[in-house]
Amino acid sequence: MIPDRLQPVLRTTRPLAERFAAAGKQLYLVGGTVRDAIAKRPGGTVPDDSVDIDLTTDARPDEVERLVSDLARTVWTQGKRFGTIGIVYEGRRLEITTHRAEAYDLDSRKPTVSFGDDIVTDLSRRDFTVNAMAVRLPDLELIDPYGGLDDLAARRLRTPLEPELSFSDDPLRMLRAARFLAGYELVPEPALVSAVSNLGERLSIVSGERIRDELDKLITLPSPAEGLWFLVHTKLAEQFLPELPALALEQDPVHRHKDVLAHTIAVVEKTRADDKILRLAALFHDVGKPKTRSIGPNGVSFHHHDVVGARMTRDRMRALRYPTDEIEAVSRLVGLHLRFHTYKLGWTDSALRRYAREAGPLLERLNELTRADCTTRNLSRAQGLAARMDELEHRLADLRQREELDALRPELDGDEVMELLGLGPGPAVGEALGFLMQIRLDEGLIGEKDVRERLLTWWQERQGS
Repeated sequence: MIPDRLQPVLRTTRPLAERFAAAGKQLYLVGGTVRDAIAKRPGGTVPDDSVDIDLTTDARPDEVERLVSDLARTVWTQGKRFGTIGIVYEGRRLEITTHRAEAYDLDSRKPTVSFGDDIVTDLSRRDFTVNAMAVRLPDLELIDPYGGLDDLAARRLRTPLEPELSFSDDPLRMLRAARFLAGYELVPEPALVSAVSNLGERLSIVSGERIRDELDKLITLPSPAEGLWFLVHTKLAEQFLPELPALALEQDPVHRHKDVLAHTIAVVEKTRADDKILRLAALFHDVGKPKTRSIGPNGVSFHHHDVVGARMTRDRMRALRYPTDEIEAVSRLVGLHLRFHTYKLGWTDSALRRYAREAGPLLERLNELTRADCTTRNLSRAQGLAARMDELEHRLADLRQREELDALRPELDGDEVMELLGLGPGPAVGEALGFLMQIRLDEGLIGEKDVRERLLTWWQERQGS
């Protein structure tokens, strides 16, 4: 029985399916569209127009292009050599791929593609049984040769073929397994876990960009914890994110968790799933602890782990080919995540301005990360921190109403400084602006008359020194 949630997709694809059938070609709906319609996964509803529709056919790429060229509003052929023709049809993006079997050479990052005529063989080359189901169009027959339907019902994650073969074909599937067991609450079969544990080094042939994209999908799940633990327990994380398993070695008496790793995963879970930058900052926020761990008279400490962690975060994100702006945002959050705790004796207006200026547009995320970083089981301590955070945010809101807190800058700009002091462009102007910024941070807005007098006095004293 075809789920009702699939009906909008079936209506969209029916004219296309009828055209393929008239040409004597088979067309099947495959992939996540079928899986999510059956699994009823929250947030994965089929009618969502942002989700691509994946189709497979026995028609060769040239035939597919000919069959769709006058139907589709847009046709793109960048993936044609791998058998994929993309189209925009009825307002939806569709990808139509010729049945294929592909395998990676042992030392290659590019698959060797051969086209076929058999849907069952095509499905056998897919990553997991829950993705190896198809719906024949337009007659709506469910094709499930590898028991994907039963596996979804039993919450079981396994591969259509032997896992060693599947993961050798495309090693990224090992990382994808973490996402599927977390996203669909599946339990991996022992053979799958064993294969990942044994084949982890095979991930080295996969590009940093593909690993990055898969990691992003995992950490932005509503609850990625089981996937992250899977990466650690199978040692797969050591291949692309060694900082994560390294945290398990460091006992963390501050947070009273078994180790810093457990604390880190708990922090990730407490942050918003729809904010990738925040989730990454939670994942990396304590990576500096192993390198800064020391034992003194008062026990274990991790001095400056925020600074060390920010540097390590930049290095790892560069290796995974993250965009520069994302690297800067995440590493800055890591570097600032302890800032709140440096003001234990209360927040002056000057301290608030400096805190806001350091965080800049990341202020809201920094506050959320700080809240999430409290995973203590000590109720009194947790309530105390929450109350201090509430006070901080209230004070920030109040100060924002009184001052231009979101755009902290000197009360005079560079042109005004040069006119007042009779200067041309040069280092002295920068020093003057720095002096004015200190006034702005320490005292807030003091008015144009006073700020001009203060600047003139500073300049005269500087000239006389």
